Amino acid sequence: MTTTDYLIAAALILLVIPQIRGMRLTARSLVMPIVLVGAAAAYYLKSVPTQGNDVLLDALCVAAGALLGVGCGLATRLERGSDGVLIAKAGLVAAVLWIVGMASRTGFEYAATHGGAHAIADFSRGHSITGAGAWTAALLLMALVQVLARTAVVRLRAARFNSGHRPAALAV
Repeated sequence: MTTTDYLIAAALILLVIPQIRGMRLTARSLVMPIVLVGAAAAYYLKSVPTQGNDVLLDALCVAAGALLGVGCGLATRLERGSDGVLIAKAGLVAAVLWIVGMASRTGFEYAATHGGAHAIADFSRGHSITGAGAWTAALLLMALVQVLARTAVVRLRAARFNSGHRPAALAV
């Protein structure tokens, strides 16, 4: 992993801090996480391999990202600020799910470049995954879907909150 890789991973993991402190639900707070993950995808994603079981790997990672993102969104509290603007605050479960998703991808990349490449290559051969490009695409899709799913769930809950239905966060 390069210094740039570590910085990008840290930035994505640290997106949890404003979520815990509480984010005003504005256009900026909607766009910022999507732009950051999109920038990471643009930096790393060169292609999406579709041979062997690469598409299955993509589907599994997308499903994992969706589950983590929906869980994050459901475990986020909504409250109205003193100025009337909605604020979304991630609770412990939401923060843990976010960190698990982002850190698992970073951990995989670290393992791949620090002694785990042989085991990953063996697994890939045994499961018809074509190589590093397939893993990169699948893990980036997982991150993008996690962010999009969390954002969508929080925004849908906010719309219901604003319409008078007060959806509660998951009890933790």
